[in-house]
Amino acid sequence: MQEIVCVFLGALALLFGARKVARRVGLVDKPNARKHHHGHIPLVGGVSVYLSLWILYALQPTWLPDFTLYMLCATLLLLVGVLDDRFDLPVLPRMGLQALVACLMMWSGLWLHSLGNVLFGYELALGAAGYLVTLLAVIAAINAFNMVDGIDGLLGALSCVTFGALGLVFNLAGNSEVALWCLCLMAACLPYILLNLGIPWGRKFKVFMGDAGSTLIGFTVIWLLILATQGHDAAMRPVTALWLIAVPLMDMLRVMVTRIRRGDSPFKPDREHLHHLLQRAGFSGRGTLALMFAFAVLFAAFGILLDLGHVGDFWQLVLFAGSFLLLNTVTRAAAKLKLTFEKLLAFK
Repeated sequence: MQEIVCVFLGALALLFGARKVARRVGLVDKPNARKHHHGHIPLVGGVSVYLSLWILYALQPTWLPDFTLYMLCATLLLLVGVLDDRFDLPVLPRMGLQALVACLMMWSGLWLHSLGNVLFGYELALGAAGYLVTLLAVIAAINAFNMVDGIDGLLGALSCVTFGALGLVFNLAGNSEVALWCLCLMAACLPYILLNLGIPWGRKFKVFMGDAGSTLIGFTVIWLLILATQGHDAAMRPVTALWLIAVPLMDMLRVMVTRIRRGDSPFKPDREHLHHLLQRAGFSGRGTLALMFAFAVLFAAFGILLDLGHVGDFWQLVLFAGSFLLLNTVTRAAAKLKLTFEKLLAFK
């Protein structure tokens, strides 16, 4: 508990300090055609989370396996992320760095060598192909959490759901140290969520996470998911990991497929994410946040219950695919219904 309090207070103090520095060096987010916020908002949420992890590292360096290597990867991601936030780097350098930290992760022995018993009860062992799958998983997780950062509070809320669920999974498996590490991650994200939502200090102290933060969080999530699902001491089955990141993962897959079908780059920004669709369907920003947070909690809880209930990996995968199709269909239908209704009112 002492570590959790220290990380929270440290992240809060660092956040207020980083805001002032960010304004001086131009590390701010400016409104444009896609970003409809008011004023220049400091992009320091990720910086505060990263620096607060050093507090945790100083207090408990053994809680997370390979903590030192993790911090090296986190440092590389944060530096490039800050440069991207400040100067808007092209995609290739960012993807190259993501591939590099994936290789460092695999070098430490943390990689996907099995996807569980998803072949009708038979194990899908990856062998050497696991290195490629791990590389793709790292890039996918980083970009899934980067893409979902579109409205106030959303990235922080979804991150806390995932970290909280992972903490529960590790605790149930008897790995209390990593479980506490996950709780400290939640504590590191909480100050950002409060300032991002204007609680309780109002919009004057508003901050954004920035690509540096979303990249760091996505990488941390995949590090913990691989740690939780691989090896003889795995805390959960690999397919269960999908449920713990269901909302960011589903949103990324749907958006990327839509962009490719249009002939665009899968990384080209647009306003077709789930939070955009829900807002076009009539939900407010806070309403969209609450709904997506509820989705994330329900998916994570359902996945953990399926894992505890020993539901087969194949059927978990089928249920996840069905949930993805259902969520996509419902949100699309709601957005189209709202658009049709508005056209009818305009016609009258």
